[in-house]
Amino acid sequence: MSYSLVWTELGKQRVLGSKLVSETEDKIRLIWDRLKAASDRQKSYANLKRKDIKYSIGDFVFLKLELPLELNRIHDVLHISMLRRYCSDPTHIVPMEEIEVRPDLTFEEKLVQILDRNIKVLGRKSIPLVKVLWQNHSTEEATWESEDLMLQ
Repeated sequence: MSYSLVWTELGKQRVLGSKLVSETEDKIRLIWDRLKAASDRQKSYANLKRKDIKYSIGDFVFLKLELPLELNRIHDVLHISMLRRYCSDPTHIVPMEEIEVRPDLTFEEKLVQILDRNIKVLGRKSIPLVKVLWQNHSTEEATWESEDLMLQ
């Protein structure tokens, strides 16, 4: 590791004493050594907990952490340490209803449950709303809809 120091001052030029430069270089070396020692210590602690994990194509895994909903449209790139091996268990199978897709690639949403009611006031007009849970969607994906439309 080499160090180089350049001391300049705008305005009048002056040469700093070699003692000051030498002391500064010594302090920089000391700071660098202490940072390296701290980094090495942290690596040794991290390596104690680290396991060599290998997965093959076709292995099933669980993701250790739950990603926030706002990341559901982003390609999931994560470190292998966040995965846990999955052992097959027939009780884990969740039956999924098939969705009928029309020729124009649309499908009909089916109401499962009304979760909440509210009234939106716009000027002199009151609009009754219901929070609707749709089939094949989670409660986080429930939407507010006009109660009149839902009763039709």
